[in-house]
Amino acid sequence: LQMLEQQVVVGEQAQNKDLKEKHKRRKKYADKRRLQLVAALQESNEDSSEQSLLNVYDSIQEEVRAKSKMLEKVHEKLRAAKTEIKDLQLEFGLEKMDYLSTIRRQERDLMLCQQLLDQVQSLVWRDCNYSNLERIRREFVWDKESGCWKIPEPVIQKTHLP
Repeated sequence: LQMLEQQVVVGEQAQNKDLKEKHKRRKKYADKRRLQLVAALQESNEDSSEQSLLNVYDSIQEEVRAKSKMLEKVHEKLRAAKTEIKDLQLEFGLEKMDYLSTIRRQERDLMLCQQLLDQVQSLVWRDCNYSNLERIRREFVWDKESGCWKIPEPVIQKTHLP
């Protein structure tokens, strides 16, 4: 029973660390990409305003062509930004589904352990300290260094009648 609990508890924690690292990397990448897009949009806004102030056009049609090209560039950047946003949303949606499936699996494993403990508890002798599951749970201590629970040793308390 203890081996099963350690496999379930320690195994899930290891996966959680991996998932957290993966999530941190993806979030850093998304933040970096978002900042790049914002900087590119600000730069394009500054460039377009400078061009329109510095250029003196010979005809209205020439001005229309130049501004149409600028508008096409802006539309292209907007499409790229929208595509990037959709990709990021899809990626975070997949991560969310992955987290939810992990949570569901952990809940199932927890229910299995709880049912197993409920079945095994009736087999433990009454004079053993493990016969009272709630008392044992109160005595559990989490050890941060080793990353596991410190469980009290089983003790059999025999009572002697006079």
